[in-house]
Amino acid sequence: MCRGPLRVVVRGRRPVYCSRACQARAYRARKNPPAPEAPELSGRRRQIVEAVWRIAAGRGLQMATIREIAAEAGVTPRVVQYHFTDKHHLLVTALQTLHRDNEQHSRRRIAALRDPSDPRVLLRATLEELLPLDEQRRTSLRVLTAYYAWSLTDPALAAVFLHGEHPLEDLVTALITAAGARPSIDPAEEANLLVGGLSGLGLDLLHRRRTRTDVQRTLDHHLNRILSPHP
Repeated sequence: MCRGPLRVVVRGRRPVYCSRACQARAYRARKNPPAPEAPELSGRRRQIVEAVWRIAAGRGLQMATIREIAAEAGVTPRVVQYHFTDKHHLLVTALQTLHRDNEQHSRRRIAALRDPSDPRVLLRATLEELLPLDEQRRTSLRVLTAYYAWSLTDPALAAVFLHGEHPLEDLVTALITAAGARPSIDPAEEANLLVGGLSGLGLDLLHRRRTRTDVQRTLDHHLNRILSPHP
């Protein structure tokens, strides 16, 4: 599940999971498989979804009525209703599409690193994806923040936006381990702290309460604290 190292055994069956926690995640994934993602959008459906993003980023999701979305997309409300069964369906599809786009952008940026095979380089780059360091990530963070605020009062949206799994924290945990954590460090706890902390610093950066240099210096400080020095 997490691609962590497996325990070496002399006798018996070779282990399939690196820990009981990893085995439990695999069991939950089998019992509760994730809902299928929305298909890749194009044409009018993509046009309407991008209108949702612009409204969310600029005015908040409370302004994302069918009429407002239609006006932003340059279509009639009837066209929006033809492509999406209701507002909830549209908002969920827009969120799923945003996640897919973010993943594609992240993969391209990480693939362009000078040495993407170095766990330390990959760890830092993965954490920097939480920061609004360019226009695409600034807009994405604005949209996701609008979704988060709306999910606090909309249980149906919260059920989609929030879930029990923590794939990013699991990935960061595995990267901290691979990069060489100090003996006193608990990689999982540090992953929780880094992901949560960088998410908050990203909002500060968005509000210009901190500079990019400040945030990256803080990130380097914590990475130096938890990782063993290079041999």
